[in-house]
Amino acid sequence: MAKARLDGKVIVVGVTGGVAAFKAAHLVTGLRKLGAEVHVVMTAGATQFVAALTFRALSQHPVVVDMWDPHSPYDEAHVALGERASLYVIAPATAHTLAKLALGLADDAVSATALATRAPVVVAPAMADSMYEHPTTQDHLQSLRRRGVHITGPVVGWLASGKEAVGRMAEPEAIIDEICAILEAR
Repeated sequence: MAKARLDGKVIVVGVTGGVAAFKAAHLVTGLRKLGAEVHVVMTAGATQFVAALTFRALSQHPVVVDMWDPHSPYDEAHVALGERASLYVIAPATAHTLAKLALGLADDAVSATALATRAPVVVAPAMADSMYEHPTTQDHLQSLRRRGVHITGPVVGWLASGKEAVGRMAEPEAIIDEICAILEAR
């Protein structure tokens, strides 16, 4: 049997509260099909769009929403998963999350894991075009790029507002291609 592209890799997927959160389910599935061990961390807002149970079923691992959940299998989930990660991907990455990452804030499982990991980080922005194009969002993206964070997307496409504009999260397949390219280059 041929070795899958991501055999032996641990990918942590951060899911934030945007309409594109449903695409993260396809991302998790695609990563697992390539042999990756996948763990999911979510913001509370993300659970308003997709249930943690969905990601538990798809990843076959407990999902972290609350950093201090007494039933978590980890003492400090954000640190444990951050240290284990071969790569950390945040998809979708909302404007709020991008701001927190750029400023080094760590008040939820997604942003705290970003600070705890030394693995490559990929973010896949998804938001309304007006939010994406705002100078503050662009400043935050530039700050993240300077620190070596890989930005995938957004792309022009159909948005939740009904407009076709920039702000649509990159497709899971494109994000997976970026992840594979980063890990294969290491």
